[in-house]
Amino acid sequence: MNPHAYSPAEIEAVYRVMRERRDMRHFSAEPLADGQLARLIEAAHLAPSVGYMQPWRFLRVVNPGLRARIHAHVSAECERTAQALPGRAAQIRQLKLEGIENCAEVLVVALAEKREPYVLGRRTMPEMDLASVACAIQNMWLAARAEGIGLGWVSIFEPDHLRELCQMPADSQPVAILCIGPVPEFYPAPMLETAGWDSRRPLAELVYRDSWGTPDTP
Repeated sequence: MNPHAYSPAEIEAVYRVMRERRDMRHFSAEPLADGQLARLIEAAHLAPSVGYMQPWRFLRVVNPGLRARIHAHVSAECERTAQALPGRAAQIRQLKLEGIENCAEVLVVALAEKREPYVLGRRTMPEMDLASVACAIQNMWLAARAEGIGLGWVSIFEPDHLRELCQMPADSQPVAILCIGPVPEFYPAPMLETAGWDSRRPLAELVYRDSWGTPDTP
């Protein structure tokens, strides 16, 4: 037995939270419990980051007027997205793509300003700071699901406009609007899958051996 492994029950819990994580859009408008948001942000801050640069920054939106302006901007961008995909415009307009109005908390997650000095791991791939922020958000997502809290990642926004709304530095970069809060229930499967937008691809189609496109078969 591997002495570094967790117990079977603990391992199953880790895999269970990955299977049951959902991108939530429907919230019950109840508040989070005391200390819960701090725990979720701490979970995000435990994420790995390229060159240990920890590029994530979290802006908690408390002002109702700012939340309303963010919601209005996202709603406008949803319509622009529908117009950009005329073949699926009707389906897009039927989808609920955000929960900004009803969730307990709204966070804007962004890349920090003044990232240029961080070169380790980024010399040829400077975008790895963005990958690091994605890891932080995933940490928060899994922690939220384990606590029975919904989290939705909204990416339908114009970064320059959101940066202006939130009075962020010019060289920072908004990455996500996170909607967080209690939910009536968790979706039984990813919402875009149940809505018929797309389906999960067979894993065998996505794993190659030695050269691109060569299946990794026994």
